[in-house]
Amino acid sequence: MVNRKLFRPALEVKDSYPSRPAQAAAPTAVPPRKKPAPPEQTFAENFYYVKQMQARTPVAVVLTDGEVLRGTVEWYDRDCIKLTRFGSPNLLIYKHCIRYLYKDGEDAAQGGTNGQ
Repeated sequence: MVNRKLFRPALEVKDSYPSRPAQAAAPTAVPPRKKPAPPEQTFAENFYYVKQMQARTPVAVVLTDGEVLRGTVEWYDRDCIKLTRFGSPNLLIYKHCIRYLYKDGEDAAQGGTNGQ
């Protein structure tokens, strides 16, 4: 039997790009998957409105001009909510006019001022 040695010619490689570190991968390893993109809509807003409607929770709606309206959410859709008020006419409020909405009586929404 003859011993044969494999000769490889020396290749000259220009270092125009930085070299990547070698990754040791087992032949049975599953390639890493990309993290899926987040969903377009989480439905958190819908969940919140349904919860407040079912419990008939009194809410305060702060409009973009600073006016505060109080009542309960009777129904909602993509563009507006219907606020049923106590002793006042009911209102249909466009969502783009709402700055924020909170459960009535929560001090956290007032910045912890406790009515001062």
